[in-house]
Amino acid sequence: MIKLKRITALCLLIGLLAGCSSGDNAQNGSGTEKTVPGVDMANKIVRIGTLNGESGPAAVIGKPYAIGKRMLVKQINAGGSGLLPEGWTIELIERDHGYNPQRSVQLFNEIRDDVLFIATSFGTPPTLPLRPMLEREKLVAFPVSLSSKMAEFAWTPPIAPSYVVEAQRAMDWVVETAGGANKVKAGIIYQQDDYGKDGYDGWKQAAAHHGLKLVAEETYAPGQADFTAAVNALKKAGATHVLLSTLPSATGPILGTSSQLDYNPIWIGNTPAWIDRFFDPAVIPSKVFENYHMVSGLPYWGEPSKFMTGFLEIYEKYGRQQLAPDSYILLSYIQGRVSIEALRVAITNNDLSREGYLRALQTLDDYNVDGAVTYSFSLKAVPYVVGVETRILKPDMENSTWKVIAPFAPPSLLK
Repeated sequence: MIKLKRITALCLLIGLLAGCSSGDNAQNGSGTEKTVPGVDMANKIVRIGTLNGESGPAAVIGKPYAIGKRMLVKQINAGGSGLLPEGWTIELIERDHGYNPQRSVQLFNEIRDDVLFIATSFGTPPTLPLRPMLEREKLVAFPVSLSSKMAEFAWTPPIAPSYVVEAQRAMDWVVETAGGANKVKAGIIYQQDDYGKDGYDGWKQAAAHHGLKLVAEETYAPGQADFTAAVNALKKAGATHVLLSTLPSATGPILGTSSQLDYNPIWIGNTPAWIDRFFDPAVIPSKVFENYHMVSGLPYWGEPSKFMTGFLEIYEKYGRQQLAPDSYILLSYIQGRVSIEALRVAITNNDLSREGYLRALQTLDDYNVDGAVTYSFSLKAVPYVVGVETRILKPDMENSTWKVIAPFAPPSLLK
């Protein structure tokens, strides 16, 4: 009798231990039971994580970016979207790291056992330290970053041309519109991190390609408030064209300081240098942006396309009550669509595991998110090929939209 009780207790202990493992029970392709983090096969629920930047120096981007993913999840969970096989729903597990790399690592460890993949890893500095952990956990994290380093790593797939490519294309446009390299005195202000260095590298490489040397190279730390010294250095050097590899929290003060110092070069910002709140003259006077341009491979809010029509309908239904129109809602939604398409493939292939998700992701080839982007990209092989064509835009402050100043084109350095 005692022996039987011991055996029974041992069986209960084993059962309890098995129930404490991370994730939920799901079936693999052979029909046997296995544990897959973030998947509840019985109820057709997939849990995905987001490491947001809703506080800190990039919050003006991070807040709308978080909304884009929430909109997509609401669209899917309402049913009938066709984005996933019918009956499947998504549960978001969200955290805010405040653009802090150490906090990003801490929160990653907090949610890693509960998600199939990470749909948002906000920012270059908070994403880079995750790379060895992503590889160890076989966990895909979609970076809110176009750093060239993201495309080199299987577990951080970007969805647009890198900051290097943007900067190179911007230099081509500068030389062309100035009437030759001898008419250009190029400068730069860039953030002290891998995003800023990407912009700096591309700008400097393209300058050398055109036979130029940068006349001023200014940098700043995230969260810095005073840019008087940097702007004065650019002015003293006579820089006629300045690349801004900055966040909006720096872009506004830089342009405002420049206006006060009566220094008015041609400004060209990488994609993250802008926020749509700048269209509001109550935020910053519109005159400050008279010489401002953006280089980007991504669509802008309201740009006519079949995709945009559908997106705006989703926004009206699920997003407008949360925030006014903002391009980062759009970009987050587009990125989310890429991640959900890979999930659809994994479910359809009955290969729903972390490794299976990566396999599904790497079937995406000649892909443009149903026309959301004008280029097609491939995730079939690493380094990922996500396009090399970007264009130059100028803000139309009166109408809160953009004018195309130069069309999509690859950098001459890559031709």
